[in-house]
Amino acid sequence: MTPAFDFLDRHPRRALALVAAACVGLLAFGMYLQHVVGLEPCPMCIVQRYALILVAIVAGVGASMTGRGRPVAIALMGGLALGGAFVAARQSFLQWYPPEVLSCGRDFYGMIESFPLKRAIPMIFKGSGDCSAIDWTFLGLSIANWSFLCFAGIAALAAALLLRRRA
Repeated sequence: MTPAFDFLDRHPRRALALVAAACVGLLAFGMYLQHVVGLEPCPMCIVQRYALILVAIVAGVGASMTGRGRPVAIALMGGLALGGAFVAARQSFLQWYPPEVLSCGRDFYGMIESFPLKRAIPMIFKGSGDCSAIDWTFLGLSIANWSFLCFAGIAALAAALLLRRRA
């Protein structure tokens, strides 16, 4: 048995607590980039933040659960992580292949203030324009790329926790 799987088998609560703490750390770094560095988040970045908040909440609640509730929380955490990974992958695609016409001129709050909610929500999920801009990189990867890797890692951890539980 590898040490990683041994840790998952013996301490699933700690693994979930670590996921929640990592999500809080990633959110704090996003706030740093926004408020200190001055990067403005695009609509797809906002959606990824909300997904990260939900993953953190579900992981934290799952860490405090016992019995049959924990696998449900782990599955929900994995599903939310997959949703976040999808949005991050879409944004990464837009960054690699930017659209010829920029159609995402407004920021998230401008959309909410200018349009009814039922029109603003689809606009948030469309994402182009600002969403295709690469304002910051680390080791050659954009924020969207790193976000995808983090969400994919959380989803893989959720799958490992669920599969190890059955084995």
